[in-house]
Amino acid sequence: MIKQNVFIINFNSLYEILDEIKDNLSFDIINHVNKENFYKDKSFDIKNSLIISKSYDGLNTNRNLDDKNILNFQEYPILAIKLIELINVQLIKIRFNYQSRVSIKGYELNLNSKTISKDNIVLKLTEKEIEIILYLIENNNKHSVLDLQKNIWGYAVDMETHTVETHIYRLRKKISNKFNEDRFILSHSGGYFMELDYN
Repeated sequence: MIKQNVFIINFNSLYEILDEIKDNLSFDIINHVNKENFYKDKSFDIKNSLIISKSYDGLNTNRNLDDKNILNFQEYPILAIKLIELINVQLIKIRFNYQSRVSIKGYELNLNSKTISKDNIVLKLTEKEIEIILYLIENNNKHSVLDLQKNIWGYAVDMETHTVETHIYRLRKKISNKFNEDRFILSHSGGYFMELDYN
């Protein structure tokens, strides 16, 4: 999978933190000291990228960006692991090209309402459950627990592997109880995959 880019503009302290752990991130980071340098840099596909800046004035109009391309987190302080989780969620949404709805073999995943539905039955999902589903359908092969841990939860050395398993167990149980579907997310030795046709 080609890594997406995260542009960090005029936020050197954040860049230095992420640069220290860049080998463990599922995205690439590009630093710009100011907005003017970012506007001049035409070497990257920014439509498939995320921008983090201390000041968001003019970023949309100068590079024709959608608000989804800009991560605006206002709560300080924020844990690094929480920030990386926010970045990963936003990048997955961007990869789906601003679709609000994704079809998965008879199911409809609504990214705006955070629901999955089939035959007029609707189930509310958490942000993390949506991220798991999107990651599994986008990367249509088998994934180890460690792969899911890195690419969905981000850099989390101390995170226990049962966190991934617990989230997927709960998601599978919700789908099974609501839709009587036991093959939505399948297991293989040490990991998970989805064997679904989707549009």
